[in-house]
Amino acid sequence: MGATSRGCCCRFVVLPVILVLIAGVILFFIKNKVHPSAVPTPSSNDVDKYGTALSASLQFLQIQKAGKLVNNQISWRGDSALNDGKGAGLDLSKGLYDAGDHMKFGFPMAFTATVLSWTILEYRSTLSGNGKLELAVDGLRWITDYLVTAHSADNVLCIQVGDPKVDHLCWDRPETMTEARPLLFINNTSPGSDVAGETAAALAAASLVFKSSDPTYSSTLLTHAQQLFEFADNYTAIYSVTFPNLASYYNSTDYEDELLWAAAWLYQATGDMKYLRYATDNGQKFRGYGDPTYFSWDDKRAGTQVLLSRVHFFSSGSIPNDVNTVLDSYRSAAERVMCVLVPGSPISTSDRTKGGLIWIQEWNSLQHSVGGSFLAALYSTYMATTQTTDISCNGKTFAAADLRNFAKSQVDYILGNNPIKMSYLVGYGSMYPQRIHHRGASIPADQSPSCSDYTWLNSPNRNPNVAVGALVGGPFLNETYNDSRENALQGEPTTTSSALFTGLLSGMLSSSTAVRSFT
Repeated sequence: MGATSRGCCCRFVVLPVILVLIAGVILFFIKNKVHPSAVPTPSSNDVDKYGTALSASLQFLQIQKAGKLVNNQISWRGDSALNDGKGAGLDLSKGLYDAGDHMKFGFPMAFTATVLSWTILEYRSTLSGNGKLELAVDGLRWITDYLVTAHSADNVLCIQVGDPKVDHLCWDRPETMTEARPLLFINNTSPGSDVAGETAAALAAASLVFKSSDPTYSSTLLTHAQQLFEFADNYTAIYSVTFPNLASYYNSTDYEDELLWAAAWLYQATGDMKYLRYATDNGQKFRGYGDPTYFSWDDKRAGTQVLLSRVHFFSSGSIPNDVNTVLDSYRSAAERVMCVLVPGSPISTSDRTKGGLIWIQEWNSLQHSVGGSFLAALYSTYMATTQTTDISCNGKTFAAADLRNFAKSQVDYILGNNPIKMSYLVGYGSMYPQRIHHRGASIPADQSPSCSDYTWLNSPNRNPNVAVGALVGGPFLNETYNDSRENALQGEPTTTSSALFTGLLSGMLSSSTAVRSFT
């Protein structure tokens, strides 16, 4: 049995010692108001650090705005793309440019909105103060206004403004660009379930953000979300198969994950069990749970697993048993994702740099680190709120604090705790990339170069405009970074990564319990 059963002497000596130790541990948790499943409270230094980074990250969404700007605080940005959509009788002037170019790609833009909505819903209290919440909501509405207009009719959605082949040959300012801006639509004869599904998810999630402040607008968003989900589910196809030329830009590997993702968000927005049953009935068919995956603009499986785990954590017995059983499978899958991410787990990924950064691919290498860390921070909060002591990774257990510490390690690496001591967030710290692959940042505001004038692309000088909050692509596997404007592989920021990083930073600033319901 143990030490206390080996004889009378051990029994009467060891037992009091054990009791004293147990009492000491209990007293420690009581005195420090810490539950064993709690997540660490951020230090004052971390609050300052992450708060500064969060404010910067939110500013990048303002930098990426198209259209007629309102209360513009970016001195080198102005009105642009004012005629987008006019040829089709639509006002598609709003929305965000996806990266360092002038394209409006609907697929990543919708994902940006979904993640931004999720962040606001989870961390509204953390974002409150110093204008951060207002910036987040403003950036979100700039996207959702565009997405609503893009859904111009039943089973019709504009998924792109601009010709990427033409656009990517240019190096001009968005305010003075003259290249053609054609529109691309999906419909029932040229479908795209992935982009329609992601747009449905975005509008459903955003409807929750605006539910109290603007119920009429919220209702409009939800109606569009429901219509787009039906469109995505009834006319199934991968949009980059429907339009093969788009595979060179934002290639989609599947559409089933977006259908599950959209159904999960529609359940959050409506409480209608049909959406939850869709996600649970089609989980195995659509590979909704199974092998762990990385969360990104292309693959929503891990995000869906965590979002549906949230339902499982906080449903309070209101879910039918057969549905709850499948939700438990989603939660198990989410925990396998955590087991892959957290160091020391028997199935922890070896896809890391020597400095500890999750690293999957050269192009936009930070996206998988911020995506995984965003989910880990969320999951740790769910565990702490429900006093879930730990998760099991092939027999080895990890607490909520372990997930939070993993997420913290990724944030700190990105902000400068890395072998080259450089922040990958532009405008943060004393050393960050100076020549990012971003047209607006690289061209002085008083210049109007033509599309084919590469003077500013080829300039060896630092960018004249600092794109504060731009999260660049990231390091190579050997943890080097080439600060060259022509190095789009490492130096081009994207709104998708910025949205994820905004969510991650919000999570790192939060030590409070999770909100149990978004409604």
